[in-house]
Amino acid sequence: MKYFGTDGIRGHVNSKNINGDMFFKFGLAAGKYFTNLKKRKQIAIIAKDTRLSGYALEPALVSGLASAGMHVYTLGPLPTNGLAMLTKSMKANLGIMITASHNFFYDNGLKLFGPDGLKLSDKIQKKIENIIDKNVSNHLSKPEFLGRVKRLETGTDDYLKIIKKKIPKTLKLKKTKIVLDCANGAGYKAAPKMIKSLGANVIVIGAKPNGFNINQNCGSTYPNKLQLSVKKHKAQLGIALDGDADRVIMCDEKGSIIDGDQIIAAIAIQWKKKKILKGGVVGTLMSNYGLEKFFKKKKIDFVRAKVGDRYVKEVMQKKKFNLGGEQSGHIILGKFATTGDGLLVALEVVQALNKKVKASEFFDVFEKTPQILENIKCKNDNILNKSSVKNAINFANKLIKGKGRILVRKSGTESKIRVMGESHNKRLLKKCLKMITKKIK
Repeated sequence: MKYFGTDGIRGHVNSKNINGDMFFKFGLAAGKYFTNLKKRKQIAIIAKDTRLSGYALEPALVSGLASAGMHVYTLGPLPTNGLAMLTKSMKANLGIMITASHNFFYDNGLKLFGPDGLKLSDKIQKKIENIIDKNVSNHLSKPEFLGRVKRLETGTDDYLKIIKKKIPKTLKLKKTKIVLDCANGAGYKAAPKMIKSLGANVIVIGAKPNGFNINQNCGSTYPNKLQLSVKKHKAQLGIALDGDADRVIMCDEKGSIIDGDQIIAAIAIQWKKKKILKGGVVGTLMSNYGLEKFFKKKKIDFVRAKVGDRYVKEVMQKKKFNLGGEQSGHIILGKFATTGDGLLVALEVVQALNKKVKASEFFDVFEKTPQILENIKCKNDNILNKSSVKNAINFANKLIKGKGRILVRKSGTESKIRVMGESHNKRLLKKCLKMITKKIK
């Protein structure tokens, strides 16, 4: 792919791909692809997170879509799954989320959804890339066919109405104290409003975005503040979203961090008891080996997909499974949503806690295999093809065979190489990872 990565398009603001000129082209190309001649109106809806750069990039994107003949509705800050849900409910041709997810403010990007609320496949993304690289003037609409643009102020409320239909009407949280970290991101309005409406005593942090503080020392990628707040306020549960609220990491009443693998395992057991788990569970190459062993013991099918919730969803559809996700907190509840939704997952968890089950007990379902992950900044896309790096990886795999596993891959969202290893033999694991990271560095 030339422009699209693991999860849409992402990079530094005002870089080669993340600037007004390119966002106009992205809008024009996506609009051109999704134009449906059988419909009288061509509709695209746009939401974003809280980055300052969103104000610079959104007008360019809108201009491109309108120039392709699409009518555009802008929704303002809204969780990614809110955008996906409204794309489907509004019967739009296209939904676009302006976000760089868990990255810091200086990055931004796009996530694109089709009329079914699903992220676009590699095949469709490739077709859009081909349109981008052609002469722009070939795709411009005639003046009488230009699209109109309108701001919708009801996006958050419309999203929450859909969410409320997916949870039991009997769910009440009057005696539940919850710490909620919104990462100063897209969920800063919707998440507190939803959980407070259920009667919970909510201590909200990370809900004062200023354009620069998204994911800064807060949210799912920095749960330290969540831990401290849970202990300080003696809360039953801590919930941390990321910048676009499609991820969730939690914290139990003891202050222990609960990652995506633990959340998936706990939900899978609950769904199996309720007989609503279909087929099995989809994880990724990064999913903990302990999770795989746990599902095998519980006779729950487990399949690994490529890293990225889009790939998880594709395998879920292929296998007809209704639960999947990533260790990072991207969790797809196929019974309710087409993509990750941190708020929806959190509500699924609090239903169990509402029955006077402690969070530490609810999440204590499997023993994790010790895992070490190192992220190495690297702009050389071909580094993993170098013979010295290949040899180090192969030798490390031979050493650890039968005692653990190693995974080395390029990040699809950042200019980094991710080196991950798992083993109960920590000394051997560190030795293997060191020889790989040394060659890459």
